[in-house]
Amino acid sequence: MENLSQEEWVSQLENDDNAVIIDVRTDDEVADGIIVNAIHIDIYKGQEFVNEIEELDKDKSYYVYCRSGNRSGQACNIMNQLGFENAYNLEGGILEWEGDLVDLD
Repeated sequence: MENLSQEEWVSQLENDDNAVIIDVRTDDEVADGIIVNAIHIDIYKGQEFVNEIEELDKDKSYYVYCRSGNRSGQACNIMNQLGFENAYNLEGGILEWEGDLVDLD
């Protein structure tokens, strides 16, 4: 896992043709807005979270975020244990995000 600052995360994401964004927040948190094109997989769903992560393509690069950067760090560690080599944690999470958000409605 690699912790990236907001600037590093965005810069690397924009230049990565294999990029997938994952939001690991709760449904209630996601209702406040989600980063464009992000996949929502709630880390608090335990085994269901692990099952959904295991279905992902291990050859892609995953840019993971949560509210503050803690849960997404845990998610990246879980992904590493499952054999994902490219998992990047957004330091500061959505709280420090300066980019656009979209509603899922």
